[in-house]
Amino acid sequence: MKRALVVGIDAYPRHPLTGCVNDAVAMGTVLATLGNGDPNFSVVTLTSQDQEVGSEVLHKAVAKLFEGDAETVLLYFAGHGIINRETNTGHIVAQDGRAGGWGMSLVDILSHANRAYPRIKSSVIILDSCHSGFAGEIPALAKEDVSVIGTGVTILTASHREGVAADGIKHGLFTEILLDGLRGSAADILGNVTPAALYSLVDQTLGAWGARPIYKANVQTFVTLRQVAPKISKEFLRQLPTLFPDEAAEFQLDPSFEPARDNVPPEIMAIPPDSENVRIFKGLQACNRHGLVVPVGCEHMYYAAIESRTCRLTAIGAHYRKLAEIKQL
Repeated sequence: MKRALVVGIDAYPRHPLTGCVNDAVAMGTVLATLGNGDPNFSVVTLTSQDQEVGSEVLHKAVAKLFEGDAETVLLYFAGHGIINRETNTGHIVAQDGRAGGWGMSLVDILSHANRAYPRIKSSVIILDSCHSGFAGEIPALAKEDVSVIGTGVTILTASHREGVAADGIKHGLFTEILLDGLRGSAADILGNVTPAALYSLVDQTLGAWGARPIYKANVQTFVTLRQVAPKISKEFLRQLPTLFPDEAAEFQLDPSFEPARDNVPPEIMAIPPDSENVRIFKGLQACNRHGLVVPVGCEHMYYAAIESRTCRLTAIGAHYRKLAEIKQL
């Protein structure tokens, strides 16, 4: 129920590129499986190293992507992008693109996505090309930046309408950050990677002086593009309401929670670790690493246990405790 079309074009006759095929192949590989190796998207990869990706081929492939029913479809394109100043329209450039027939307009792509709902619940368009931020604008009203994004559609682009796509170390800079995010750096506590999280990662990584990515969406719920290993297991998160009876509660620790006994007084050394407490403490330490729990009265969880102090939930921890309490985990 999830399918993706991944397009990369290097072999342009007049202005060839060097990294777009590599970008597309890497993106297709990452999208095809979840972090644990289970199937994710059914991916069709269309690159200029395998065939000529002309305008007709591009149009047919995009049309096929948006046919039929699906939970989520994703279009990724790496290649040239252009704005036709005479008609004020943006285009992704096909391999045989030329004046008067550049490839496929961003309006046409968005029209496919807009018409697909509700047969297709979520359509995600990712463009690593110059001027790609034009997607989602009404050409006649582009100066006002009016969006025509239909229900269930998300657009993520490498640049604004007048911007250019930048190169990274191994991939285009935008794609390089996206790949890192999909592999886990944009994942939430439960291991879910959403388009919004990817945009946040790109935005933070580029900083104020880098190329400016664009994120546009008309969605009621965020779609998960990929899942990786959760930072904290759901099984442990479900225990938070038991460990913390309310969001302001503090959990009492003692030396039996900590198996390491380096440089501790003899009276502490005499207290044996308890296997169940050690298990709970490992979970609490994971929560501490990811900002859900903090020790009270000391800097580290180790000393909170050794010194028989307490730990408490942060605002994020209270949120996940609530999710566990209302059976949303």
